[in-house]
Amino acid sequence: MARLTQRQDTHVLVLGGGPDAERDVSLESSRAVAEALNESGRCTAELEIIDAPDAQEMREIVNRTAPQVIFPALHGRFGEGGPLQRALDATGIAYVGAGETASRLAIDKVATKEIASQLIHDPAFPRVPIEVSTTRVVDPADDAPPMDYPFVVKPNFEGSTIGLHIVKNDAGWRVALAELRARSRPMIAEPFASGEELTVGIVDRGSGLRAIPVIRIAAAGGFYDYQAKYERQDTRYEVGPQLDEGLTGALARFTEALAKRMKLRHLARADFVLDPASGKASFLEINTMPGFTAHSLVPMAAKTIGLDMTELCETLIEGALQDAPRGIFGRSRTFATAG
Repeated sequence: MARLTQRQDTHVLVLGGGPDAERDVSLESSRAVAEALNESGRCTAELEIIDAPDAQEMREIVNRTAPQVIFPALHGRFGEGGPLQRALDATGIAYVGAGETASRLAIDKVATKEIASQLIHDPAFPRVPIEVSTTRVVDPADDAPPMDYPFVVKPNFEGSTIGLHIVKNDAGWRVALAELRARSRPMIAEPFASGEELTVGIVDRGSGLRAIPVIRIAAAGGFYDYQAKYERQDTRYEVGPQLDEGLTGALARFTEALAKRMKLRHLARADFVLDPASGKASFLEINTMPGFTAHSLVPMAAKTIGLDMTELCETLIEGALQDAPRGIFGRSRTFATAG
């Protein structure tokens, strides 16, 4: 296991890259994490760019770099869907983020929706204005649309905007089906939810995963796609928006409860679409390693409650080494709570 210490020069290995479609985002996230930790004065962060190391290769990296904790800032199926976590477990070094089993579960959108639906219908869970839509696996051999238009087709094991199609008619379905048949990755379909994009980050600040402020997203192009997330400068973000009475708390309770059921740890981010007419939010998915880029949402929300990028990354390192007496930085992980 990781060696716990109260020294002020904790060595952190930050991992970036990976073989997944969001490799470029991971490279930016990992650089930002390493820079933030090196600015803390409490850590020495070393950045390692990887592809898809197995357990033996990961052990070799650890033997060469000798970290006390690992921060794997990778996005996608390999990086946050279980394979990397399995390799990390083999090293015996503590790391930030969900473990292998929880990671495999969360990257699977169908399985995640099933757990979310069970939570919503659990009599012991308070009623909330949140819906979980039906998700279906798409059969590439079937020419027929999987559900009524409009619907969304997207990979089951990728980021929320990678390979996504909004299908409004037969022509759109033919385009999506052609791409589906050209690729060998599982695809899913779910009803298209129109409305306001909302996201809820959760961070373990010493007392379990707790929600940080909600962010409302307004994409200039009308849809929060890959370009709106990472490339465009005209996407607008509103941290702590004024929502209908009770909705902010409901989103927080739902996200925290879902993460607990899925056995997530340290951080996560859940995405929703709010229908202004009904006042209900449709749950989309949960992400176990949100981005740390200049456009990323968890750091943006965390900053409003007193956690700048460096303090956020320190807090996550503390979570990975939570058995250290009073934390590896010799201070409590207690911060302001979301309003």
